[in-house]
Amino acid sequence: MTHPLDHPIWTALTTKHQALAEGGARARRYPTAITPFADMPEISPQGFAALGAMMLGSEIAVLFTPDPVTAPDEFKVVLAETGEQMIGSPAEVPAGDVEILTLGAADAADMVALTTLTKPGPFSPRTHELGTYLGIRVDGQLVAMAGERMKPADYTEMSAVCVHPSHRGRGYGQILLSAVARQILARGETPFLHLFTSNTSALALYRRQGMEIRRRLHVTVLQKKA
Repeated sequence: MTHPLDHPIWTALTTKHQALAEGGARARRYPTAITPFADMPEISPQGFAALGAMMLGSEIAVLFTPDPVTAPDEFKVVLAETGEQMIGSPAEVPAGDVEILTLGAADAADMVALTTLTKPGPFSPRTHELGTYLGIRVDGQLVAMAGERMKPADYTEMSAVCVHPSHRGRGYGQILLSAVARQILARGETPFLHLFTSNTSALALYRRQGMEIRRRLHVTVLQKKA
């Protein structure tokens, strides 16, 4: 591993999120109620065996790796795509008269509902435990959110940036992304994020805001065959 972000999941599970890690030296994962992310220090039969031993029933494992993953026969590849890893602080956007709220366990159901609707990536009832999540409510409804997900060493991933379709075009996403980035920078850490290569509109937006592509990663979703 030449850089902490080359294997962001493994690095997070052996540094800032070590207390959350399930598994051991061959493979680790987050609790599935938090996120399906998992990784191995090296892609090997031993690593896959250790990963498979942790997976029950229809559970999935999501891997972010520098190279494509070829899984053993006992696994089914549910998804294999490429993603871009972007790094840097997005342009600062003032909140103006928009009230930014810190979200927590009491907001979990609303957070899951919004992410289910907008599909920014996997989000579970306990995903908010990974870091600070911020949101905007209009007439009590959660209409926008963004937060912190993986924390590999001195880097923090910005994630779950989403806005309800009926409240888009008001800058809520940019306001929240800017606020999340500021809190990461205030801790002396570096913000980064992931998005699928096919998401060209988001890629263009983040570039306009000053973020840069660091590298391309392979996103592989695995499930054990019945």
